[in-house]
Amino acid sequence: MTPAMWFETNLLLLLAALSLEAVFGYPQPLYARIAHPVVWVGAMLERAERRWNRPTLPDRRRRLNGACCVLLVVVPALAVAASLQGAAMLWAPWWAGALGLAVLAASLPAQRSLYRHVAAVRDGLDSGGLAAGRDRVRHVVGRDPASLDEAGVARAAIESLAENFSDGVVAPSLWCAVLGLPGAVAYKAVNTADSMIGHRDSRYRDFGRFAARLDDLVNLPASRLAAWWIVLAAATVPGASPGGALRAVRRDATRHRSPNAGWPEAALAGALGLRLGGPRQYAGRRVEDRWMGDGRAEATPGDIGRALALYRRACAIQLAAVALALLAIAPWR
Repeated sequence: MTPAMWFETNLLLLLAALSLEAVFGYPQPLYARIAHPVVWVGAMLERAERRWNRPTLPDRRRRLNGACCVLLVVVPALAVAASLQGAAMLWAPWWAGALGLAVLAASLPAQRSLYRHVAAVRDGLDSGGLAAGRDRVRHVVGRDPASLDEAGVARAAIESLAENFSDGVVAPSLWCAVLGLPGAVAYKAVNTADSMIGHRDSRYRDFGRFAARLDDLVNLPASRLAAWWIVLAAATVPGASPGGALRAVRRDATRHRSPNAGWPEAALAGALGLRLGGPRQYAGRRVEDRWMGDGRAEATPGDIGRALALYRRACAIQLAAVALALLAIAPWR
């Protein structure tokens, strides 16, 4: 298989996976029966962390154990996915293997579920006020909801939408385009490890260091691409500002404490005329972060709706870009 044919195969897989996930999401009956691949990875990490991250171990040993823990999850996931993709290509009839592969890949991006969770925060604020908004925002952010007023809840939902657009949608799509199903699966394993153990508190500072830094590395290209998708989406959504998105990215993206989160957050803040980020509370600990954007900080449920409209358009633009890439590569087969 030539490189062009390999890339074309990956793009076809990605196009099918994104389309299936946008329409169906991850079916709840399937989740109830077998959970989700991320849950399987999380369970493995949880068992390993209890055994290998004992407080009595020296810091250096905990750092080494943490790196081994991540690799022992990522490498088998990569190998299984590579075997499945190879087997699917040999399946007869060919379309059965292709469909099975697309269904597997569709479990990895989170376009539909992300939209649903953030929309729930908007609906909670609209129908149940601050208490309902706080209750629903705890499902999409790690900060303390009790410390948030209504504007803080709305900002937290929009910030989560921006960051998870990059981590949960663009990044698995990008790695699927480059490396096929194995790339997307390995990425999700790394990202899950970071979300579980890549924290800065005393328990995980050493054990989760490798997971956090590896996650920063694999998300580097996707975060920049996500910002561009948001800028392009802003050019097609009435009331959004592509120029404001670009200015905010240029000025603020690198000021964020994360090397990646600032890019989509700044883009979304500038596009909506908002100010996102800033100081926040995590488990009683105040984190001083820089503001993204120079608009108003008093976000509203209506702003969450505007952000969701931009998000849907950005997802559609990414899907269109995959289709265009397929058309562009066809003559090189």
